[in-house]
Amino acid sequence: MTDLNNKYEAVIGLEVHAQLLTKSKMFCSCANQFGAAINANICPVCTGQPGALPAVNRQAIELGVRAAMALNCQIRNESIFARKNYFYPDLPKGYQISQYEKPFCEKGSLTVRLKSGEQKQFGITRIHFEEDAGKNVHASHGTVVNLNRAGVPLIEIVSEPDMRTSHEAGQYLRALHSILQFGDICDGNMEQGNFRCDANISVRKRGDSKFGTKVELKNINSFRFVEKAIEYEIERQIDLVEKGEPIRQQTRTWNSSKNITELMREKESAHDYRYFPDPDLAPLVISEAWIKSIRSQMPEMPSQVLARFQKDYALSEYDAGVLTATKELASFYEQTAAQSKNPKASANWVANELLGRLNAAGKEIANSPVKAQQLGDLVTRIDQGEISGKIAKTVFEEMFLTGRNPAEIIKEKGLVQISDTGAIEVAIDKVIAANPSQVADYKAGKVKLLGFFVGQVMKETQGQANPGMVNELVKKKLD
Repeated sequence: MTDLNNKYEAVIGLEVHAQLLTKSKMFCSCANQFGAAINANICPVCTGQPGALPAVNRQAIELGVRAAMALNCQIRNESIFARKNYFYPDLPKGYQISQYEKPFCEKGSLTVRLKSGEQKQFGITRIHFEEDAGKNVHASHGTVVNLNRAGVPLIEIVSEPDMRTSHEAGQYLRALHSILQFGDICDGNMEQGNFRCDANISVRKRGDSKFGTKVELKNINSFRFVEKAIEYEIERQIDLVEKGEPIRQQTRTWNSSKNITELMREKESAHDYRYFPDPDLAPLVISEAWIKSIRSQMPEMPSQVLARFQKDYALSEYDAGVLTATKELASFYEQTAAQSKNPKASANWVANELLGRLNAAGKEIANSPVKAQQLGDLVTRIDQGEISGKIAKTVFEEMFLTGRNPAEIIKEKGLVQISDTGAIEVAIDKVIAANPSQVADYKAGKVKLLGFFVGQVMKETQGQANPGMVNELVKKKLD
């Protein structure tokens, strides 16, 4: 397939639906709350009862404008809400309130760092507001329509078709996800459907300027699955072209158990939705004064936090990049560093030991059994000489398994570092007496044997001797 991939190139554009972090729904006062009892958060407006009129959620507009600013978009002072008409059981009004011809912002960009180290800019076509639909809950006794999610505020972020590989698409999504989290715009929870991605994919021969027939992959709920689904779909389309078979404009879904895309339906066109301005909603006016007010309250964006970590904590660009991958991780690191007063050591423990252990356990930083203050306390105890770095790893493992504090584990297991000169010298004398030939070789000039003696002393003290003192005292004894 490699030769064919060199012959063809993919054209990829992404549409991301991000649920806004508001207290109430887009056009009514019902709670925007995940996990409530079925149909607990509904009213005549979000269930489409006759005569019920929508009213725009101001907080949702402010969060949308914040996203537009973070993505360098041009904000339109006046935009229009439109009705997107289609019939589905979880859409009680028979239409979805969205924006079509005049979205509130467009022409933005997002710069993404690829794994090669290269930075690439992708265009943002538009961002528009819309309301979410409900959800069909399937059970053994039948299907229940749960309308709690109906009317929840969304922004849809539509990229330009600027991506050419699954990796570029994945990195774009990760960067967008991070921006929305840091901006307190969307919590980014993909399992709950709060951050959903549709991918539009076509293939063409390299050098062609005309796009091929577009296929949409719908509602993929993880970065890894997005990348795998795009890779499969590119190969599927190339295979069809090579066989001389047409590519049909379709909506497909990703089957993660079979690792294939599957047909959902033939793709609709925009005219199928019969968009028209919503007569119940006045044009949305976003004044320059309002824009200025929102801009003055913008939280730190990921690039700003990364730069601050490099400046304030003297971290490398790579380490700062790892620690700002998500808002929760950046916050965890800052709390750890504040507790330990040692930013560099804290960065190493968070980025290497903790993240490595979390990845192996399939956990996220939000579910870490080791809390930031506990990890900071562990780093402090190393710096104060209470325990060695090697002992600290043993303590950390117990902390990860049990969630207990380091002081409790150190005391219970008798892991306090030995810093008593007399006790260390007793262990050194024992090691020297047991290894006369190595002593002779050392005195004959084989100075690299110093490491052997240090290792034997650490073994004799079960790793609890202060390594710096051991090095110094062994050398003094042998010399």
